[in-house]
Amino acid sequence: MITDINLEDENILDGEDANLPKPGKPKTSRASTDKWGREVLDLGFCVLPSLIFRAQRRLGLNPTQLAVLLQLADFWWDAARKPFPKKVDLAERLGLSDRQVQRHIADLEKAGFVRRIERTASHRGKISNEYDLSGLVERLKALAPEFREVVEEAKARKKAVARPGFRPMRKGAAEAAATG
Repeated sequence: MITDINLEDENILDGEDANLPKPGKPKTSRASTDKWGREVLDLGFCVLPSLIFRAQRRLGLNPTQLAVLLQLADFWWDAARKPFPKKVDLAERLGLSDRQVQRHIADLEKAGFVRRIERTASHRGKISNEYDLSGLVERLKALAPEFREVVEEAKARKKAVARPGFRPMRKGAAEAAATG
């Protein structure tokens, strides 16, 4: 059973997808600009599914592994083109050594989140690896139905509480009803 998400989070319960524009609310780009500021967003942004954060523990990702995946995702602009950042750039962004980045990527590869694809240039020899994140995508897709079910159950409970005459069962009565 999922216990990783905060069921009280209004963003989870407010609609099909709380991050999509809703009638009467500002469009996402405008809302993002209002939150972050044009001068910040003009330097770029990265679109990530919230599930990667909500399922971090279920995925078994430690904070550094998640940070490495997020950095790789920041270089992934087009679904058809895999990211290919240099390890030195990742290391600089993360405040790690090149070797530490290599180890974390190797761990992510062993866990099936990332697949390294070696690239070479005929005149320069080896160049930065390409990183296939389809393993991460597939793992998130596999978890999505379970997380969706928990969200739907939470929405139903919230709706039931809002009904006139709703009386929550006492703890003992609820347990007795559940066991039949």
